[in-house]
Amino acid sequence: MTRGSFALVLHSHLPWLAHHGSWPVGEEWLYQAWAASYLPVLDVLDELAAEGRTDVLTLGITPVLAAQLDDPHTLAGFATWLGFWQARSEELACERDPMLRELGKYEFTAATDALAAHQRRGALAPSFRRLADAGVLELLGGPATHPFQPLYPDEVVRAGLRIGRDDAMLRWGRRPAGIWAPECGYRPGLEATYAESGVTHFLVDGPTFRHVGADTCAGRTVGESGVVAFARDLDVTYRVWSPRRGYPSDPYYRDFHTYHHGTGFRPARVTSVHTPSDQKAPYDPAAVDAVVARDAADFVSVVTARLDQIAAQRGRPGLVVAAYDTELFGHWWHEGPAWLAAVLRALPEAGVEVTTLAGAQASGHVGAPIELAAGSWGSGKDWRVWTGAPVADMVADNDRLVRTWQKLPASRWDQRDPVADQIAREALLALSSDWAFMVTKDSAAQYARARHDTHHRAFARLADARLAGDESACEAMLSESRDRDGLFAHLDARTIW
Repeated sequence: MTRGSFALVLHSHLPWLAHHGSWPVGEEWLYQAWAASYLPVLDVLDELAAEGRTDVLTLGITPVLAAQLDDPHTLAGFATWLGFWQARSEELACERDPMLRELGKYEFTAATDALAAHQRRGALAPSFRRLADAGVLELLGGPATHPFQPLYPDEVVRAGLRIGRDDAMLRWGRRPAGIWAPECGYRPGLEATYAESGVTHFLVDGPTFRHVGADTCAGRTVGESGVVAFARDLDVTYRVWSPRRGYPSDPYYRDFHTYHHGTGFRPARVTSVHTPSDQKAPYDPAAVDAVVARDAADFVSVVTARLDQIAAQRGRPGLVVAAYDTELFGHWWHEGPAWLAAVLRALPEAGVEVTTLAGAQASGHVGAPIELAAGSWGSGKDWRVWTGAPVADMVADNDRLVRTWQKLPASRWDQRDPVADQIAREALLALSSDWAFMVTKDSAAQYARARHDTHHRAFARLADARLAGDESACEAMLSESRDRDGLFAHLDARTIW
């Protein structure tokens, strides 16, 4: 008998990169995450699969990101970016500073390994599909873009889910039963829409359970829907990544925020959270192995202690769910993939069953039905990030867009309608939660507003022409959209109600 079950959920989401501009500025974020997170995490999963391990973790990938990771243009662009990474690292070989020369060697090896991995894998959909087919991971679906679903009517939610799950069917040969609800956003009634859309389980944040007196140690059926909600255990999750401090802040880990301005590489270790960037100590890759092992052992002890506590309180084994952005492992936290591999190997040795959300549901980690209250994983665990005063005008824009969209003639899913496709594409990208998040958090706020405005204007022009019956104007705007969209014009989207 195990001490209990642990489910790790990773969420991969960088949709705001579409139409951001041309490389090296526009796609830099995508390529950094691709090289530092997606490829290393896949390598970890392949190693665990070779050891015969299954049900290792649950992985959500938003359809827009999946499109980027499969697009021929970005595949070629990524290879070019990796080549420039090698070239930039070679520049450091001429530096007088021995620390910079060592950094150059380290970066050149990393770039060469990443290029070899990219040439081996190519588009990433086959790698994810192979691991899912082998039972190594559970793939989560989700809406076509990344809207904060609680703000929109059920028909908009259904449209996004149908498009997203159909896209998953094309890429991975399955419509995922579970979804990552964007921003872990929930409002009462969404579970019924999920049930109608074929969704059997989804993730919320811990306080969404606790606000109604439910513990996170099991999934819960929501009302009479038959759909199961799982919640993050924040006491465990925050051990890694918290609003204040987590493992990545250790003095010996690589510092994310300090750059060598000539090459863009990160030469320093954290040293301390109070040390100015120009005074931080050099990063030493050889010094972090022991720190990774220590932090992995600590996390395992935290999980086992929590499971022992649950078992003592309930009289039976329970469940711990921890969830993070995939980009934490490698991109933001350089040593994250090594830590991840160590934890996933050590947990079973400590008597913990490593599983997925689907596996937890199948194993009976589901408690009595509950009625959930509204929530999210944002600041305050409510909706303020996406509805607060800094973004009130954007919320009003989105409300108007939805009302207009609902007036348009319905399109048939079994017939192509390029105008309806583009209208839906602009609408779904306009409603992305990222624009409000970036404005509220003052993170590239000007860019987020520009993206919000671009999609709203394009939607309005097309919608007005369609409502007026001016199909020639629609065709002219479609041509403009194809020129602007470039990479991601093939994202499958249309009105379906």
